[in-house]
Amino acid sequence: MARADLILNLVKAGARGDQAHFRKTVEALAADERAKNHNILADRLIAHLQQDSNGRPKTLSPQPVRSPSGPLVAEVAPRRRLEDLILSTEVEQAVHELVEEQHRVDLLRSHNLEPRNRALLAGPPGNGKTSLAEAIADALNAPFLIVRYEAVIGSYLGETAQRIGQVFEHARSQQCVLFFDEFDAVGKERGDLHETGEIKRVVSSLLLQIDALPSYVVVVAASNHPELLDRAVWRRFQLRLELPMPKQEQIEEWFKRFETHTKQSFGLTPQSLAQNLKGLSFAEVEDFGTDVMRRIALNQSDADAVKIVEKCLAQWKKRFTLKVSDIH
Repeated sequence: MARADLILNLVKAGARGDQAHFRKTVEALAADERAKNHNILADRLIAHLQQDSNGRPKTLSPQPVRSPSGPLVAEVAPRRRLEDLILSTEVEQAVHELVEEQHRVDLLRSHNLEPRNRALLAGPPGNGKTSLAEAIADALNAPFLIVRYEAVIGSYLGETAQRIGQVFEHARSQQCVLFFDEFDAVGKERGDLHETGEIKRVVSSLLLQIDALPSYVVVVAASNHPELLDRAVWRRFQLRLELPMPKQEQIEEWFKRFETHTKQSFGLTPQSLAQNLKGLSFAEVEDFGTDVMRRIALNQSDADAVKIVEKCLAQWKKRFTLKVSDIH
């Protein structure tokens, strides 16, 4: 909502003694100020929010969030932009709508609407789930926070749920994109007879945290095995996007862009390369392209691109049992 509405809500929450609403409104004000690069004011708002009635810092405020295994989240600089990715029309449109809603939040709030802020990405590994999450953070010009499961998942009863709560509390202090890779590690179906009671507590805690999340925090979760996710987890995400294995025409488009970017011709048409590499993920196609460029660089002036590509295709045929057709 607009700043004036946030201030009015703050007064109402204070008058009612509604601590939860009061806290959420102050966090929204801080995020609004941080978006305007008023970082000092934003920090002061959060600092006052984290003090008790005597003006002392609350000991439960996890800043920064850590466990004995290290930080619970890692802030990473996004390396991908939306225009770098080859997406289906449906996925591209959905993501652009999400970004637009976040950018035009004041307009939405003037109509008593909130922007969507929860996206679930599903599909085989190596097809751009992490890259898309990075690109969303880049498009929003927001910090990209990756949840570190090795630090979050604990061995003692209730430890994991508590740390997940700390992760979300940290995320609420700023506008950001919070990324859960391999989300099924913490969002598994609670009805699974093979799972312990602890995972059920973790999922329940996760659902509560997602429900309480302000809309300026965008949560992106990725899963290679969406069928393992709890049904209630599915319902929490407004966007559920599938990133399948690339089609042949998408691989063709990738090689066109790659050759333009590297200013290096492979000597074979993108159509021919795509036909030979059909069935690979985007990550594997990128590995192939980088492998060819490495061989060309090492051969320098004597490089014969066609021969190098043919040799690499033969090697990848053995590695991935690819069907290498007549490439001439």
